[in-house]
Amino acid sequence: MPLAGGRSISFGRTLVMGILNMTGDSFFAPSRLPSARDALERACAMVRDGADIIDIGAESTRPGSRTVPEDDEIAAVVPAISAIRGELPQIPISVDTRRAKTARLSIEAGADIINDVSGLDLPGESDEMTRLISGSGAPYVLTHTKGTPDIMQQDVQYEDFWAELMDFFGKKIESLSRAGASTDRVILDPGVGFGKRRSDNVEIVANAGELRKLGFPVLIGASRKGFIGRILQLAGLESQASPEDCLEGTLAVTALCAAEGIEIVRVHDVKENRRAVETADAIRRARHRGG
Repeated sequence: MPLAGGRSISFGRTLVMGILNMTGDSFFAPSRLPSARDALERACAMVRDGADIIDIGAESTRPGSRTVPEDDEIAAVVPAISAIRGELPQIPISVDTRRAKTARLSIEAGADIINDVSGLDLPGESDEMTRLISGSGAPYVLTHTKGTPDIMQQDVQYEDFWAELMDFFGKKIESLSRAGASTDRVILDPGVGFGKRRSDNVEIVANAGELRKLGFPVLIGASRKGFIGRILQLAGLESQASPEDCLEGTLAVTALCAAEGIEIVRVHDVKENRRAVETADAIRRARHRGG
């Protein structure tokens, strides 16, 4: 998939996207970074550890989080992108934002990909974001969600979760196509933890390979999320699992995704997840060769 500045991403194996959080409200405290200098140092470390993409955001979208003022988001994320682009000219960078203005300024600063968890359903933003996607040609991560982060986990219900997920992607892709966007640059994210029950999150991972049949690259962002902790609780391994307890569960999800050929995993712990990807991918290739 071509990017700006002669950069590109290739889907020969599962790519590892490293998370940089320019906010003090991220659900996983060790991922929080207070300044552009800290973000640059962490990005350089992630690249050394095997990151294929760096994902930078300045607004927490954890369940129950509140909206960050747009100017604060821009002031945090744009200098970080500029610093990383200057030091790491070839690394693909994605900006994690629901706002079109933040996305546009981030692209101007050197970001390549728009990673938008709003599902193009954020009032006052969806039309402008669609125009930006169509006009910029930047790859776009389309995420399935239900509601905004502050309410998305309240009374979550589906009649048929998988059917509704597929219907959502079909309608949104059709809408983007009508708006003139290059749908060959769309990446699908089923939105683990975004308006989902534990069973829905498990179903996504269990059937991740089915998502690829839609014909688009797939991104899975399950790193250290609550459903993993709940699995550990139900197994009697933790009484109250926190994100800090969920590394091994995350690696299990990453290995399963790599075994199914999922194109991108978004993670906090690059080194460990890259090793899981390489191991699972080697086994997957041998399986397809027949041994």
